[in-house]
Parts: sequence; C-alpha cells; structure tokens
Amino acid sequence: MDRSTIMFSSSEKNEFKTTDEVLQTVYNALEEKGYNPLDQMVGYILSGDPSYITSHNNARNIIRHIERDDLVEELLRKFLGK
Repeated sequence: MDRSTIMFSSSEKNEFKTTDEVLQTVYNALEEKGYNPLDQMVGYILSGDPSYITSHNNARNIIRHIERDDLVEELLRKFLGK
C-alpha cells in the first residue's frame, strides 16, 4: 500500500500574495463591470455582505481570502504612511 503524501495546491490562494494585490484585483473587476469600486468595497468592508463585490473575474471569492479587519488595517497603514 502506497502511503506517500499527496500535496494539493489551490492556485487561487497562491495567486495573490498581498492585500494590495487583492484590493487592486477586486477594484479592477468592479470597475470593469461598471460599478463604483470605492462605494462597493466600502459597503463590503462595513457590512461583510459579499454581494457588494461582483463575481466577475472571481473577485468575490478572492476578497473573501482576507479578513475584513485585515483589509481595514491595510487601508489605515497606507493612509497613515506606516
């Protein structure tokens, strides 16, 4: 009986390494679909409702890989230059 371990990898999880990349990808997907990306992303961050994010280009699944509080923290760091 073969007892070797098989590793499965999800390219979706490894595709985006930073919060910046996730935010930019989601922003672009929202913009491509004609939404106001800032309004939609703020709605998602405040409410946690994933329907604010389009499923176009898998944006809804991508943004859910990062906790909302981590998104807010990243935005504050950028804003404050820290």
